Amino acid sequence: MQGEFDGELASSFQDIVKDVVERKQRGIVLDMSNVSFVDSVGLEQLLWSRDFCHDGKCQMRMAGLEENCAKILEITRLESEFDKYAELAEAVKSFA
Repeated sequence: MQGEFDGELASSFQDIVKDVVERKQRGIVLDMSNVSFVDSVGLEQLLWSRDFCHDGKCQMRMAGLEENCAKILEITRLESEFDKYAELAEAVKSFA
């Protein structure tokens, strides 16, 4: 993912998450290192994906969260709702 996570990205994001879960993948890592902003629709999609993955027995991780996005999660009190890792490799290893 890159740029702003907003309504424009929401539909394609949802399709990708559905595809991963439907293929019975063990987990998904959202590389947030190039995401500069998350709006309310993006937050809604992140919460939806967390729940959809959980229901589909697929684990979701976030990696490389930029400072601005981390602050948005903090302000909205959603920082504890996601499994977050500083580095992409660390998030991927967590599935082992």
